[in-house]
Amino acid sequence: MVVTRELADELPAEAVDVAKARAATLLLAFRHGNQLAFDRELERLLADQAEQEVTTLLVWIAAEAVRKAYAPEVGDRVLRGLARLAPVDTSGVAVDEELVDVAELVEAVDAGDVGTVRSLVASTPDTTFLVGGLLQAVAMMLPFLPDGELGEITAELRHRHGCRSIPRQA
Repeated sequence: MVVTRELADELPAEAVDVAKARAATLLLAFRHGNQLAFDRELERLLADQAEQEVTTLLVWIAAEAVRKAYAPEVGDRVLRGLARLAPVDTSGVAVDEELVDVAELVEAVDAGDVGTVRSLVASTPDTTFLVGGLLQAVAMMLPFLPDGELGEITAELRHRHGCRSIPRQA
């Protein structure tokens, strides 16, 4: 039997769990390229610039480790499990599909409410579900477009973003 004892300056076990959950939240935001959520969570945790740089490097290393060790869907499950370890009052970022409100995002875009759009994007580091829900919403709206409108929209998008049409293979 191994006996451990807490050192005077050591974090209590529950504080370690909270730190692990926050690190997982940072890693999830980093993994999904959500810079707003990553920056917001990092600013909440740290004030010193040197610590931010070290934390960013450690998150990058951890992201590489998760990418190499797990299949993408397994890695995400591991990270979500870690993020859920924090008590409810310390885990402020939604990571589950059920918590993503795509309808609110669509309404905010329609209203031109940039602040709400930014807030919704920043509050979910796992943007996979948010983007997937938005794609589903667009797909549901497509049948209601007048004939020819979809072609005009896609042509405008290609023009704006410099994309060229790629022929489909039959």
